[in-house]
Amino acid sequence: MQKFGLNELREKYLSFFESKGHLRLPSFSLVPENDPSVLLINAGMTPLKPYFTGQKIPPSRRVTTCQKCIRTPDIDNVGKTSRHATFFEMLGNFSFGDYFKKEAITWAWEFFTEVLGIPEERLYVSVYFEDDEAFDIWNKVVGLPKEKIFRMGKEDNFWEHGTGPCGPCSEIYFDRGKDKGCGKETCTVGCDCDRFIEVWNLVFSQFDRQEDGTYLPLKQKNIDTGMGLERLACVVQGVDNIFEVDTVRTVLDHVCRIAGVRYGEDYKKDVSIRVITDHIRGSSMLVSDGVLPSNEGRGYVLRRLIRRAARHGRLLGIKDAFLSELAETVINVSMGAYPHMDEKRDYIKKVISIEEEKFYNTIDQGMNILEEYVDELKRQGSDTISGSMVFKLHDTYGFPVDLTREIAQEHSMKIDENGFHEEMRKQKEKAREARLKKENSAWEKDLFSGGYKSVVTEFTGYNEYETEATVRFIVLDGKLVENAQMDDEVAVVLDRTPFYAESGGQVGDTGVITGDNFKMTVNDCKKTSDGKYLHYGKIESGMVQVNDRVIAKVDIERRKCTARNHTTTHILHRALKKILGDHVHQAGSLVAPDRLRFDFTHFSPLTEEQIEAVESEVNSVILSNYPVTVREMPLEEAKKAGATALFGEKYGDIVRVVSVGDYSMELCGGTHISSSGEAGLIKIIGESGIASGVRRIEALTGTGAISWYKNKERTLRKVAEIVKSTPDDTPFKVNNLVEEIKNLQKELNSIKDKLANQSVNDLLNKAEDVSGVKVLAARLDQLDMTALRNMADTLKNKLGASVVVLASGFDGKVSLVVSATKDAVSRGIHCGKIISEAAKAAGGGGGGRPDMAQAGGKDVNGIDNAVKIAVAKIKEQLG
Repeated sequence: MQKFGLNELREKYLSFFESKGHLRLPSFSLVPENDPSVLLINAGMTPLKPYFTGQKIPPSRRVTTCQKCIRTPDIDNVGKTSRHATFFEMLGNFSFGDYFKKEAITWAWEFFTEVLGIPEERLYVSVYFEDDEAFDIWNKVVGLPKEKIFRMGKEDNFWEHGTGPCGPCSEIYFDRGKDKGCGKETCTVGCDCDRFIEVWNLVFSQFDRQEDGTYLPLKQKNIDTGMGLERLACVVQGVDNIFEVDTVRTVLDHVCRIAGVRYGEDYKKDVSIRVITDHIRGSSMLVSDGVLPSNEGRGYVLRRLIRRAARHGRLLGIKDAFLSELAETVINVSMGAYPHMDEKRDYIKKVISIEEEKFYNTIDQGMNILEEYVDELKRQGSDTISGSMVFKLHDTYGFPVDLTREIAQEHSMKIDENGFHEEMRKQKEKAREARLKKENSAWEKDLFSGGYKSVVTEFTGYNEYETEATVRFIVLDGKLVENAQMDDEVAVVLDRTPFYAESGGQVGDTGVITGDNFKMTVNDCKKTSDGKYLHYGKIESGMVQVNDRVIAKVDIERRKCTARNHTTTHILHRALKKILGDHVHQAGSLVAPDRLRFDFTHFSPLTEEQIEAVESEVNSVILSNYPVTVREMPLEEAKKAGATALFGEKYGDIVRVVSVGDYSMELCGGTHISSSGEAGLIKIIGESGIASGVRRIEALTGTGAISWYKNKERTLRKVAEIVKSTPDDTPFKVNNLVEEIKNLQKELNSIKDKLANQSVNDLLNKAEDVSGVKVLAARLDQLDMTALRNMADTLKNKLGASVVVLASGFDGKVSLVVSATKDAVSRGIHCGKIISEAAKAAGGGGGGRPDMAQAGGKDVNGIDNAVKIAVAKIKEQLG
C-alpha cells in the first residue's frame, strides 16, 4: 500500500470523482450562509442542505468537495485522547437525484482498491440490517464475501435527523491488524477496540420521515458520503492517530521545537501539545474565513480556541507569544488547497497575535484571583467553584468556562455549571430588555399580531420622493388608536411610503405627511421585523384617522445628502481594500445627512500617509464621475459577478446590487446618488480604534466637506491677522513666535533663579529658633511647585537642623511645600501631617513623607493662614 501525503490524498479524491462526472466545488466558508441552524459548518453536507431539500437548484447533479469543518462539543476531550479534534476536513461525493447505491458503492471500492491500492483483504463493510439492496451490491457486484459484510441496526447504519430526508447507510472499515486489537477471538467489525476503524460512510437518502414516525419513499433519491481526510491519511500512512499524519505532525513538531519538549515522553505534556496543534489549525482556518474573536457566537469559539492554546503553551513553559508563529506553519501546509490563506497570511497572524497578547494581559490577574478563591474554598472544605465566580472570570477577565473547569479539575474541584448558565441567562435578559427599550419595539409583537401580521408597507422611495398613501395604523403611547390630534407624538404606518426606514447603517428619512385635515412632521422612520414602516413624529395641526388618504413627502435635500454619504462609503470600502489589503472588511457604518462613519477590520492605526492615500483614491473616483447603477438579481448570480456581501448580513434570494462604475460592486438596500461626481468630494476628519482589530473612519462629503474647508480657511485667516501675517506665511511666522517665546521663557527662568538666590540671605534672617530647630516660613508668589521645592532644599542646606515652609500663589493656584532635615525629623517633625492640616486653609489638600510634603489649593486668599497653621503645627510637634 503506497503512502500518500494528506494534500496528495485530497487531490486524488477530488480528481477521481471529477473523472466520474462530478463538479468539484471549493470548500465553503466555515461561516454558514443563510443557515441559522448551525453556528459553524460541522459536516461536509451542511453547506449543501439547500440542494438536498430542494430550496436551491444545484450547479450540477453530481458534486464533490473537501469541506473544512469545526466541531466543539467534544472540545474537553481534545488533547486528552489522540482521536479527538475540533478542526478536520471532510471528503464527500454527492448525488442530487442522479446516481444511487450501485454507483456510490462501486466507486468507493474502486477508489480504495485501485487508486489508493488498499489491499482488499483489509477492507470490511457494514449495511443497515434491512438493506438487502446494498448487501447484494457489495456481495454480487463488488464481489465482497458475505462474511465481510455486517448487517447492523438503526443506531449504527441509518442516518436521520428529525423529520425529512433520511435513509440507510453503508460504512467501510479498515483492519489495522491483530496487533492493534483487543486479542479476543470475537474481535471483529463493531468491536470497541482500535483494530477496525470506520473510514467512509455512504448515506443513501431514500425516505422522507413524517411527523408520525412513518417513512415515505422520496421521489428524488440522493447520495451523501463523508470521509474524514485526516482519518483516511492515518490508514494510508500507517499511523495511529491524526496527530501523526504528515501535515498535522509538521505543526505538532513545531510546537515541540518552541516548547523544547519531545512528544510521547510525558502524558501531561502530550495533552498540551495536542491541544495547541489542533486549536491553532482551527483558529487559523476560522480567521481566514472572516471570524474575529468575541464573547459570543462563532467569535467566542475562536476566542476559546486561541486562549485554550495559549494557556497550554504556558503549561509547557512557553513564556512568550508563539501562536502566530505556529499559524505560519499551518498556512504553509494548507495553502495549496486553500490559497486564500496565503493571501491573508499577515491578517491571520495579526488577529491571532492580538488575541493571544490580550489574553496574556488579563490571564495573570484572573489566575491570581482564581487561585486565591480556590485556596479559600479548600480552607472551607468546599470542592465547588460557584457559578457567580465562574461568570465573573468569564465576563471580567475573558476566561473561557472550559479554562476555569480545567483549572478546577487540576485542584480536584468542579464548577457550578448551572449557576454559571443562570448568570449568563440573567445577563442576556438584561441585554435583551435594554435592546428592546432602545429600539422602542417592545410593543411591536403585541400590537401587530394576528390579522395585522400580513399588513406590510410598500417602499417607493427608490424612485420617488412623494407618494400617495393610506393610513393603516396609528400608535399613540404604545397603543393602537383610531385617530390622533394636534400636538400628539405618534408613529404612523402607511400602506405605501417614500420614507427610507433606518437600515444597513443608513438613518431614516424625515419629512412631512399631509392630508385634507392635518399635517404631521416626520422626524424618523423605522421598520418592524415583518415589513411595516413606522413614521415617528408630531401632529402639527388638525386630526389624522385610520384609513385617511395622505401625501407622504421626504425632505429631498436631506435625502440627497444621505445618498452622497452612502455611495461614498462604498467607494471608501473599496479604496481601503486597495490601499491596506484584502483583509479589510466592513464592520459597521453610519450613513447620515451630515456625515459618514465607516468601521472596518484592520489592526493598526492608519498613518498620515495612508489616510491621505485613501482620501486621494476616493476623490479620484468621485472626480471620475462613474455612473452608479442598481440592479436586482439572484444572490448566487450577484456573488459570481463579484459583488461584496457584508459579513454576517442575511440576504434574500433576490438582492440589490449597487455598482460604482467598474470600481465598486456591493449588495445594498440603501439609497444612492446617480453618479459618483454628485458626492462632490470627501474629507476624512477622523481615524480611531473602536475595538480589537476594528478601526473607524469619520468623513464628510459634498456641502459638509465644503463647510469644513471654509471653517478651516476662516480659522487660518484669523490666526494670520493675530500674528500679523498672510495665510501662506502663517506657519513660518507662528514657528518664529514659538521659538521667541521659548527664548524669553529661558531668560525669565534665569532671572527668577537670580532673584531667588538674592533673596535667600533675606529669608535666612527670618528663621526662628524653636527648641534648637530653625523654623523658616515664607510666601514666595509667582514660583511654581518645582521652584518651591528647589528653594526649600537650598534653605535647608544653609540652615542646618531645620523645617522650611514655603507657599506660593502662582497662576491662580496655591502651592505649599514643607521640608525638614533628618535632625528635625528625629525630633518629632512629620511634614505630611503638617501640610495636610495647613492646606485646608487654602482650599486644598495633600500629604507626604516625614521629611518632605507638598499640597495644592484653590483659595489664594487663604495662603497666609495656611502658613500660620503650618508653623503652629511645627511648634506643636517640637513640644
